[in-house]
Amino acid sequence: MAAETIAVVGVGLMGSSLARHLLSAGYSVIVHDVDAAKVEALTGDGARKVAAPERIASEAGVIMLSLPNSLIVNDVVNNSLRLFEQGRSGSILIDTSTPDPDMSAALAARLRERGIEMLDATISGTSEMFAKKDAIFLVGGSEEAFRRCTPIFAAASREAFRVGANGAGAVTKLVVNLVLTLNRMALAEGLTLARKAGLDGLQTLEVLKKSAAYSNAMDQKGYRMVKKQFLPPASRLASSYKDARLILSLGARVDCPLPLMSFTVQAMASEISKGRKEWDPATMISFYNALAHLGE
Repeated sequence: MAAETIAVVGVGLMGSSLARHLLSAGYSVIVHDVDAAKVEALTGDGARKVAAPERIASEAGVIMLSLPNSLIVNDVVNNSLRLFEQGRSGSILIDTSTPDPDMSAALAARLRERGIEMLDATISGTSEMFAKKDAIFLVGGSEEAFRRCTPIFAAASREAFRVGANGAGAVTKLVVNLVLTLNRMALAEGLTLARKAGLDGLQTLEVLKKSAAYSNAMDQKGYRMVKKQFLPPASRLASSYKDARLILSLGARVDCPLPLMSFTVQAMASEISKGRKEWDPATMISFYNALAHLGE
């Protein structure tokens, strides 16, 4: 499998780490992004670029997407890569974004008619975790395609799980993100109470990390919250907000009440309205600080 050429389309925070992991594993890697500087940075590490994105399908047996949302994924597949015209039968498209489950499953069905398999291989982990191969893949798609791509997932992650048919990877990621988001909100609320009550924030965080209340959210966002280190971001509030709205949409589709998530989306919208969409999601402590009249 390592002899096969893999294309990575979208080489931002996650995509650049993905490309580097594949290069380290010995794969031949093509990279493409609308930002030429990001492409050049990776060609210096051994990746190569193509003259035009529509040529990728003829040169790579596996194409991996790291893009912001399903609308952009569909646009890239149809209009940039032109997979329905240029795609090779037997190739695989792996979408590592956090897509809309229904849109992802619909795209997979259309590609299968063209002889192209698709996996929604969502990544659970921050960009910092993914850079250290400390993240996992949650994969929806056929068992055969998953088995074929197992070495690819092993090259870039701690573990990969096939969780069902197309769309299941996206659904599982939304479930994971619901719990993760609420963990972060609980941490922000607790740290705000501690500060309001006169406790030292850093000491409180250390106690929390050793207590029964511990979660990985404390490692990922705790120090950023206490020290108000929201820039540069490890991830973007805009991305968390997009995922949170997808969670509510999924809940509505399956008639599942999500009261805590509904509140969280409104809190996120409050921070977004203040121009903080490019900040780290740790900025949600600012929402609580403002409510408690502690300043932001």
